[in-house]
Amino acid sequence: MTEHEVTLQTKHPDSTHGQFRHARLTEQGTLMVAHMDLNKVVEYDFDGKELWSFPAVVPWGVTPLSNDNVLITDREGVREVTRRGDIPWSFRPSDTPAYPFTSLQQAWRLPNGNTVINNWINEWTETPTNEPGSVQAIELTPTKQVVWVLQSWNPPANLGPATTIQFLGIGPAAEDVHFGPLH
Repeated sequence: MTEHEVTLQTKHPDSTHGQFRHARLTEQGTLMVAHMDLNKVVEYDFDGKELWSFPAVVPWGVTPLSNDNVLITDREGVREVTRRGDIPWSFRPSDTPAYPFTSLQQAWRLPNGNTVINNWINEWTETPTNEPGSVQAIELTPTKQVVWVLQSWNPPANLGPATTIQFLGIGPAAEDVHFGPLH
C-alpha cells in the first residue's frame, strides 16, 4: 500500500541510474535529495514543494547537520553549506595529497566536529586511478588534519570499495525520523 507519493523533477526521466543518489529525511520532516542529473541538492516538503536548493557538480551525498547546515558531497569535494549559501567548511582531495581519492561518496559530521568521508573506486574497470590502494574512508579535523585513513585492500581484510558507512550509536536512529505527518 502506498501511503504518499511525490514525483520529483529529473533531467532524463528514461534513464533512472543517473537521476538521484542519496536522499535523507531531516529532523524537520523534510526530504533532502542529491539530484545527480540536475546538478543540485534540493530540500522538499511533504508535498514535493522545493524549500531550498544549492548547486553541486553531480552530487552524490547530502547530510543534514544539527546546526541546520548541510554537508554536500559531489565531484568537486565536500562542502558544508548554510541555508544562505555560505560555505563555512570545505574539503577537496587536493587538501590531502598523500591520500588518493577517485570518487567521493558521502560525508558525516561526528559529534567531536570531525568529518568522515568515504570514497569508492570502480572495481569493474582497472585504470591507474581506479586501482585498489586509494582511500576507502578518511576522518578529518575541522582544520583538515588527518585523524585516520582506511586503506584495507589486502587479505585477510580486503574491505573493497566503500560507498557508505554506518556509524553505530551516532546520529538519529532510523525510527526517529519522519516525512511530514508520516512516522
